[in-house]
Amino acid sequence: MNTPSSGAKRENVASWLRERSELGVGVLLFALGVLVLTDALTLDADLAGRGPVGPATVPLVVGCGLLVVAVLLSVDVLRGGRGEAEAGEDVDLTEPADWRTVLLLAGVFLAFAVLIGPVGFPVAGALLFWGAAYALGSRHHHRDPLIAAALSLLTYVVFDKLLGVPLPGGPLMGVI
Repeated sequence: MNTPSSGAKRENVASWLRERSELGVGVLLFALGVLVLTDALTLDADLAGRGPVGPATVPLVVGCGLLVVAVLLSVDVLRGGRGEAEAGEDVDLTEPADWRTVLLLAGVFLAFAVLIGPVGFPVAGALLFWGAAYALGSRHHHRDPLIAAALSLLTYVVFDKLLGVPLPGGPLMGVI
């Protein structure tokens, strides 16, 4: 009896999964759908006080949509469907990743998360916008901080004052 070795079996499984890598997206969408549905079903909503459309309605629809898309994508991949490469893509896949940019952006986001409480959204947001522009290659050292500050203040005013979404103001709370 001629049976393949366990190494050959592992290689066959790895090859099969590599050819169907889109299944990973299906698994991720399914897990995200389950998470959204779980959170939606644990919301404390008083039906009599809110009416038939409460705070769980949109998350339930989104969660169900994620599950449906995950199943349809997985079925398509298992039937041999493959995503087509984008014709206009200008990324050279033979080049290594630009880890400097990735690490700079990660640092900027981490700094924003740490600073938003103590210094407020306007200052932390300005640092976020300016740092992201710098990490992505902008070298206009006089213009970028001004644009970042204006964009951050505009975002703060729109959300906090016009839309009523409270954002931490920090030390500028009395000024703005």
